[in-house]
Amino acid sequence: MSERVGRVREVTSLANPLVKDIKALALKKFRDQQNAFMAEGLKLVIDALDLGWSIRTLVFAKSALGNAAVEKVAARTVAAGGTVLEVSEKVLSAITRRDNPQMVVGVFAQRLQPLKSIRPAGDDVWIGLDRVRDPGNLGTVIRTADAVGAKGVILIGETTDPFSLETVRATMGSIFAVPVARATAEAFLEWRKGFPGLVAGTHLKGAVDYRTVKFEGRPTLLLMGNEQQGLPDELAKSCDRLLRIPQAGRADSLNLAVATGVMLFEIRRSALTLEPGGME
Repeated sequence: MSERVGRVREVTSLANPLVKDIKALALKKFRDQQNAFMAEGLKLVIDALDLGWSIRTLVFAKSALGNAAVEKVAARTVAAGGTVLEVSEKVLSAITRRDNPQMVVGVFAQRLQPLKSIRPAGDDVWIGLDRVRDPGNLGTVIRTADAVGAKGVILIGETTDPFSLETVRATMGSIFAVPVARATAEAFLEWRKGFPGLVAGTHLKGAVDYRTVKFEGRPTLLLMGNEQQGLPDELAKSCDRLLRIPQAGRADSLNLAVATGVMLFEIRRSALTLEPGGME
C-alpha cells in the first residue's frame, strides 16, 4: 500500500489495545466515554468523509490490500490525522460481531446538533421521536428522513442510541446526512413554543385524516410517539393537529418506522402537489 510505511499498523491479535477499544464501542457506555461510534462498509466511510465527519480510525481487511478505493480512503484517514489498521478477518469479525464482515470499518466522532441551533424556515420538515426504543425503527426513520429530504430528527426523552451499531446499520449511511438532536421533553416543549409552522402528531384518537391536511408553505414538525404508548398527553397537547392513519384490516396500529414513512411521504406529496380541499 502506497501509504503503508510508518502509517498503517498491521494487527492480528484480539488482545491488541486498539482492537479492544474499538470492540468496546459496541456498548453505549464506551461510545459515550470516547464520543465515538462505528460505521461499516467502504461506501459509508467514503460518504462520511465527503460530508465532513471526523474519522479517528480506519480498519480494513488484509484481503482489501491493493484495492484502489480502500487505499484512497486510507490516505484520506492519514491526512485527517486518523489511524489506519490492517487486520485479519478474525479481528474484523470480532469488531463487527459478524461472521462475514464488510472489508472496511470506520470509527468516527459523534455529532449531535444542539436543539437551540435548529431554526426551521420555508418548507423545512423535522421529525420529533418520543422515547423511541428500537434501533431498527430509529435507523429506518433516519434513512426515510434522508429519502424525503427532511432536515433532521429530534430525539425526545430516553431514546435508543442513534450511534449504536444496530441503528447505524439500519440508517444505511443516512446517519451522516441527517442531523440528529437530543432533548428532554421539557427542553423540547420550550423549544416548540417558538416553532414557526405546523406541529402535527399521529395519535390513535386523532380527529383528522392525515391525507386532508396541507403541509405546503410552512415548516412542519412531525411528532411520533413511543412504540408501545404513543404520544404522551404533554406532547399531544403541543400539537396543532392530531392526525390518524386510517386502517382497513384488523391491526389497530402501524410499526413506528412504517407510520413515520407514510406521514413523511404524504407531507412531501402535499408540498409538491397542491390539491384543493385540504384543511388549513
